[in-house]
Amino acid sequence: MRETITISLPNSIKKKLDKIVKSEHLNRSDVVREALRQYFAVQEFRRLRNLMVPEAEKQGIYTDEDVFRLVSWGYFLIQMY
Repeated sequence: MRETITISLPNSIKKKLDKIVKSEHLNRSDVVREALRQYFAVQEFRRLRNLMVPEAEKQGIYTDEDVFRLVSWGYFLIQMY
């Protein structure tokens, strides 16, 4: 089910929105919907990351390089079997 909402935007943001709408042949709703989907995905990622960082640190995982090393090593082991 869809519901219509009204939002107010600063003129500068509305101009950017209209520019994208015109150049990509979309409508405002499509662009705003996609922007909200991306915003919600980023917020969920941050929430999950905040939950997992303490657990990772307990296991000695501190950096992106640590994660990459472990994932690569796991992939290597899977390929061996």
